[in-house]
Amino acid sequence: RNKEPKNEEARKRRAEYIIKEEEEKAACLAAGKDWEIEKLRNMSAEDAEALDRRRKGKLNPDEGFSNFEQATFRKYNGLVKQIKPDMEQYERQKDKMGDAFYAGSGSVVQGQHKDSQDAISRMALDVQKQKEKRDKFSRRRRHDPDADIDYINERNMKFNQKLERFYGSYTKEIKDNLERGTAV
Repeated sequence: RNKEPKNEEARKRRAEYIIKEEEEKAACLAAGKDWEIEKLRNMSAEDAEALDRRRKGKLNPDEGFSNFEQATFRKYNGLVKQIKPDMEQYERQKDKMGDAFYAGSGSVVQGQHKDSQDAISRMALDVQKQKEKRDKFSRRRRHDPDADIDYINERNMKFNQKLERFYGSYTKEIKDNLERGTAV
């Protein structure tokens, strides 16, 4: 018993379950029944919910950045969710503008609509929040054009940075003397 792996019993149960499931599937197909429906008939509601939760837990709804179009669409949806429309104002505007509210190809809508100061300040505040959020994130720069070039390739650059990080405080004086030309 001690020489068996820790998960031996679980593996045996799983193998037995798979064999039993294959037999039931073959019996259903022989009887002309749909296996998926028969399988769901024999499953309890609690087991079905647990299975569904496990499947949903494996799915990752946030795929991160895939392309700029998708990122723009996600940003747009996020901004649209934040909008809370004022339906009373909307109805007043609709009554006031009449047919020009739903502009067609021949209608002129220039000058018909005037934004309120409240709406303008809300938009300005929202743009300011977006700018602050963008400023929090900064992309790492691979190359600093103002830095001294003391490397021959990328790998050497990383090695030199590591040396500087660990031994820079000890070698500062020697470097300064070499640059001035007063080294002994």
